[in-house]
Amino acid sequence: MATVPVKKRRKKESMSEVHKAALAKGREEGRIVRRYLKGLEAAKPRRGRKRTPDSIRRRVATIDSTMAGADPLARLHLIEEKQRLEDELNTTATTVDLPALEKNFIKVARLYGERKGVSYSAWRKVGVSAAVLQKAKIARTRR
Repeated sequence: MATVPVKKRRKKESMSEVHKAALAKGREEGRIVRRYLKGLEAAKPRRGRKRTPDSIRRRVATIDSTMAGADPLARLHLIEEKQRLEDELNTTATTVDLPALEKNFIKVARLYGERKGVSYSAWRKVGVSAAVLQKAKIARTRR
């Protein structure tokens, strides 16, 4: 019977401070890029007629007065509409400081894009304007 040699375990080496700092920097850059892209998404114009907080409140009041006399199925739909309107009202109350997000994005976008292999056209397809990419010194590339 042959014996199987036992593999020696490698001593687990801890990361150097330089490596830890590089990882932390990469995480922070990722957060900045994510916040900016989410801000762009939130600020993107939507199709259709714009609703104001006052018009949403009026519709909620109308739903409340209509609900008492509604049949069960109609009440179900009114409750759902009211929940959506209240959610919309809550999200419109929170504003996005896009200029501040953009300023931070401009600082890190080029390095982040180079490290992650993000092309100019990919930035454009997710909604980053050409002016912002120019400020971030991201060159136009073919792709």
